Amino acid sequence: MVARIAASIGPSNDFVPLHAPEFLGNEHAFVNDCIATGWVSSVGSYVDRFESAVAAACDAEFGVAVVNGTAALELAMNIVGVRRGDEVLMPTLTFVATANAAHHLGAVPHFVDSNEETLGIDAESLSVHLRQIGERRPEGLYNRKTGRRIACVLPMHVFGHSVDIHALSAVCEEFGLDMVEDAAEALGSRYHGRACGSFGRIAAISFNGNKIVTTGGGGAIVTNDAELAQRAKHLSTTAKRPHPWAFDHDEPGYNYRLPNLNAALGVAQLEQLPERLKKKRKLAQRYIEVFDNFSGGEVFREPGGCTSNYWLNTLVLSKDISLSSRDFLLNGVNARGYMVRPVWNLMHTLPFHCDCPRASLRVAESLERRLINLPSSAMLAGNL
Repeated sequence: MVARIAASIGPSNDFVPLHAPEFLGNEHAFVNDCIATGWVSSVGSYVDRFESAVAAACDAEFGVAVVNGTAALELAMNIVGVRRGDEVLMPTLTFVATANAAHHLGAVPHFVDSNEETLGIDAESLSVHLRQIGERRPEGLYNRKTGRRIACVLPMHVFGHSVDIHALSAVCEEFGLDMVEDAAEALGSRYHGRACGSFGRIAAISFNGNKIVTTGGGGAIVTNDAELAQRAKHLSTTAKRPHPWAFDHDEPGYNYRLPNLNAALGVAQLEQLPERLKKKRKLAQRYIEVFDNFSGGEVFREPGGCTSNYWLNTLVLSKDISLSSRDFLLNGVNARGYMVRPVWNLMHTLPFHCDCPRASLRVAESLERRLINLPSSAMLAGNL
């Protein structure tokens, strides 16, 4: 495994991180401009430019910049009507932020299984599960086992690979559920030619330091619904009514707006997105070629009809692999200077989720012990 990683990206030279940011464009100029003008907080021209650029990148009409991806998810669910005590359908195979956003609203995560071909929510198994536990009422879909309303479906595009949107949309239509996309990892990824983040009523993007485009820390809501976008901007700005000097707040809000300083960094980063996507895909193809006929597994490829950003390249180990063998690989490869990591602990295994509702999670439980992320920085494609 070490030999194949080295053949893909070169020698480790002591340490190769999993995903490092690149600053090759106007980052310094735009950030310095913010400092020079004094517009460094949540109001400024770069915030407006960043929101427009994010919306365009996601084939959406509107973008609302916020402090991080978790805040974006929380706000997105809030404004589509998720309330305290509601259940939110989400994959157990996801980063904890997906579940945390529901918790912050007082909602209850309801964990569902994954698909081997996409790593995201499996629409067919979700449909079977909802037929078993769902009860349609005039006010919505309810879980007959818990008595709680099921408010929405929250698919996450794992490692930048799109879920099967068409199949999942059909399930949402069948059961009368809104789709809120967790596209935190999927900026630049496309499903049948259309950008991830443009399919649900609303979507959340992350610009954390390890994402394909970064603002240091930051996130955004994207939507084609003008009313939802306005609501998101209002709530994220402490629910303050516009006025030259009065502090008139009409409801409890959030102080979630992205600072102009971070937005300046993001504007410069988004200018480089097309070239960065080319590098990421070039690196992914190199891994696929080098790991061809690897006896221990294979590199995950983008699902059919999709164009992935390959945020994190992923080795899918053979189904007969044991957890101890996986950990042996992780320890050995990291010791040789290449940062590799397993997938996140499945959400239903975390102690604070022991009482959360769940479907059969057979596929996710198999994938958990078999996924290993490989070094995926765009700069690694530079010498290929």
